[in-house]
Amino acid sequence: MSILVISEKPSAARKIADALSGGKARTMGKGKVKYLEFVLEGQPVRVAAAVGHIYGLKQKVPGGAYPVFDIEWAPSHEIQKGSDYTKDYLSVLKTLCKESDEVVNACDLDTEGSLIGFKVIQFNAPSKKSSRMKFSTLTSAELKKAFDARGPLDVSMAQAGEARHELDWLWGINASRALMAAIKKAGIFRILSIGRVQGPALHVLATREKEIAAFKPEPYWQLFARLGEAEFEHIHGKFFVQGEADAAFGRSSKDGTVQKVEATKVKQKPPFPFDLTTLQMEAYRCFSFSPTQTLQFAQDLYSEAWISYPRTSSQQLPAQLGLDRIVMQMAQQPQYAALANQLVAEKRFLPNNGPKDDPAHPAIHPTGEKPGRIGVPQAKLYDLIVKRFLATLAPEAKRIKMNVVLHLGQEDYAAQGARTVEPGWHAFYAPYTKVEEVTLPALTEGNPVTVDNLEKVQKETQPPKRFTAASIIKALEAKNLGTKATRASIVQTLFDRAYLTGKSIQVTPLGLQVETALEKNVPEILSEGMTRQFEEEMEAIEGQTITKEKVVQDGRQELEKILLQFKDKEGPIGQELVSALKQTQSSANVLGPCKACGKSLAIRKSQYGFFVGCTGYPACKMLYPLPKEALIKPLGKICESCGTPQVSVHRKGKRSFTMCLDPKCKTKENWGPKPAAIGSGPSETGGAVSPGVRPSVASTSSAPSASASALVSTTSPFTAKRPVSINDVPSAPSVRPPTMAPASGLLKPVLKSAPVTKPKRKPPAKKPTDSSQARIDYGD
Repeated sequence: MSILVISEKPSAARKIADALSGGKARTMGKGKVKYLEFVLEGQPVRVAAAVGHIYGLKQKVPGGAYPVFDIEWAPSHEIQKGSDYTKDYLSVLKTLCKESDEVVNACDLDTEGSLIGFKVIQFNAPSKKSSRMKFSTLTSAELKKAFDARGPLDVSMAQAGEARHELDWLWGINASRALMAAIKKAGIFRILSIGRVQGPALHVLATREKEIAAFKPEPYWQLFARLGEAEFEHIHGKFFVQGEADAAFGRSSKDGTVQKVEATKVKQKPPFPFDLTTLQMEAYRCFSFSPTQTLQFAQDLYSEAWISYPRTSSQQLPAQLGLDRIVMQMAQQPQYAALANQLVAEKRFLPNNGPKDDPAHPAIHPTGEKPGRIGVPQAKLYDLIVKRFLATLAPEAKRIKMNVVLHLGQEDYAAQGARTVEPGWHAFYAPYTKVEEVTLPALTEGNPVTVDNLEKVQKETQPPKRFTAASIIKALEAKNLGTKATRASIVQTLFDRAYLTGKSIQVTPLGLQVETALEKNVPEILSEGMTRQFEEEMEAIEGQTITKEKVVQDGRQELEKILLQFKDKEGPIGQELVSALKQTQSSANVLGPCKACGKSLAIRKSQYGFFVGCTGYPACKMLYPLPKEALIKPLGKICESCGTPQVSVHRKGKRSFTMCLDPKCKTKENWGPKPAAIGSGPSETGGAVSPGVRPSVASTSSAPSASASALVSTTSPFTAKRPVSINDVPSAPSVRPPTMAPASGLLKPVLKSAPVTKPKRKPPAKKPTDSSQARIDYGD
C-alpha cells in the first residue's frame, strides 16, 4: 500500500521525509516541483508539499457588483495571478493522490493547516483512505511518533477553517465593494476595504483616537521632598486645587522625623511560558520587532526544528514534552550550559504554567536541537525563547519592598523602594528581565531627618496613550477579535489602506471618516459583539456543537441586512469619505517646511512626473526633483547641512536609502556625476547613502501609481524586513551612486525638456518561501 504525506511547504516535507526514512529519501519529480520518496517497512511513501493554500474561494459568476453570495472553492492559480506558482504543485499532488492508497495530512496543526490538507484530499482523493499527523515540532522523534500515531482527519477543524474563509470572503468582498461604490458615486475611484475583523479593529483604534482628540488637559500639582537620590511624594498624591497644594506646601518643612519604615520580603514567581501574543510583545519590547516580523522569525526557527510551533495561544508546558530531556539538551549549547546545568542539578523541571491553554499546541519552547547557521534577528528571538523557557523552570526571585514615610513639618511624604536580594529566575531571563530597583536611604523609625529640598511641581493630565504594534495585538486578543495568526496582518491591511500611520499608531483622517461614516450609517460592520460571536461559533464548529453550514448561513443573513442599509445610504457615505480622502492625501504629501518662505513643501505632479514644490506657489517658486519610479516616505527630519527635508527612497527590488531634497547638498559630494544645470526640470534622481554608511534593506512597497498620494506610504510598524544572516558580510556602498537630479530652483517652463519615462513592467510574482506568504486572507 502506497502512502502520500502532504506537508505545508517544501522545507517541512524534507524534515518529514528525513525523519521517516533516516535521511535516505530520494528526490523525485521533473521541473521545479520536487517530492521525496522512500520505502518504510515495505510500503512506498511519498512526501510532497502544498505550499500553503492551493485552493481558495471565488465568485461563481464574474463581476464587480455587490452583494455577491454565490461562491465556490477552486484552485488558487485560477483565482489570483499571484498564485500561478501553485499550479505545478497542485499538478504533482493530483498525480500522487491518484497513485496512492492512503493520503496523510501533515500540514501545520491549526485550522489553516487542517484546511490546506483537507482541500487537497477532498478534491483529489475523496474515496481514498485519509489520516492526520499531529505534531508541534519538526524534530525527527516527534515526526516519527506522529506518523506512527496518525489518526482520522480532523474534519471539524477543517470545517472551522472553511467557515472562517467563507465568512471573511463574503464580508470582506461585499463590504469593501460597498465602500468603493459609495466613494465612486461621489466621483472618485479609490481602493478601500473593510472586513469582518477589519471593521471592529478600526473601531478600536478610532475610538482611542477620538478619546485623544477630545481630551482636555487638566492642571494638577505634586509636592516632592528629595533626600539623596530618593524622591518622596506627599501622601495626598495629585492636588487638583492649587490652593490646597499651596497650603500643604506651606505646612511642610525640610526638617522632620522618620514616621514609618516598613520592609517586606516578597517572592516573585517566574514568568509564564510564551504564547504567540506574549512572545510578540516581548520581542517588540526587547528588539523593536514588529508582530509580523516576530511571527516570521519564529516560523523560520520552527521550520528548522529549533522551536515548537509558534501559532499557539497556550502558556502551558505539559510534562509529556519531556522537559528534563530538553533542558539536558540545552546544557550542550555553551551559551546556555551554566543555566541549564543548574536546573538539572536542582532537578527543576516543573514550569510556572500560565492560565491560557491551546488544545492543539503547547507553549512556545526550544526543542533542544542545536541551531546551525542562523540569521541575526532569528538568533535574537531564539535567545529570548530559550531564556524564557529556562526562566519558567527557575527558582522564585526574592525581593524586599520598602515603604518609608517622613513627617516633614505638618505633612507626610512617602516613598516606595524595592530591591532584589535573591535573583532566582531573574538571572535566567537576563538581559530581558524587567524589574525596578529603587534603593531608599537607610533610615530608622523615630529618628530626625532633614531632606535636601522641597519642591512643588505643576503638571497636566495626559491623554490616553496611542496603541503600539504590540499593544494593539494584545487589545484585539483581549476582545477576541481575529486569531493569534491573523491579528498582525489585519492591522497591516489598515495601514495599507492609509487608515493608520506611525509607529505610535495614529488613525488618519481617512480612517477616522471611514469609521465615523460606518458607525453612523451601518454600525453593525464595526460591531465587536457580532464579530466575537462568530469567533465563538467557529470554535464551536471545532467542538462539533454547531455545524459549519449554520454559522455561514447566519453570517450571510446578517450581512444581507447590513448591505441593504448600505445601498440606501451610498450617496451620503461617499460624500463623507471624499473630503477625508482629500485631507489624507494632502497631509501625506507634505514633506516639511520650505527654507525660502517657511510654508510647506509637498509632492506635486506635472505632465513629466513628480517633484517637490512649495505650497506658497506662485509667490514662492522653490522646487526640487524626485527619483523616478520610487516610493517617497517623509521622515519628519531636516538635513543639518542644507536645511531641506529628508525623505527615504524605496525602489522595488533595490535597497532603500535616505536623502535630503537639495541635490547640491554637501552630503552628496561623493555621489558621482555633478548635478545638471538648472533648467532641465525634474528628471531621474538617484541617491546613495553618505560615504561609509550601508543602505538599508529595500522596502517591499510597490512602484508608484498614477496619483501623487500613491508616492507616499503610511508608516507601518508591522512591515517585516528581510532577515539578515549572522554570516552576512557588510558591503560598502556602490562605487558608482545613481545619477543626481537637477538642482533646486525656480519653477519655469524649462520643465518641458524633461523626458517622459514609461513605468517598468512588474516582474512575475515569485513563489513564497514559507506557508505564511502563501496563505490567502479574504478581507479578514
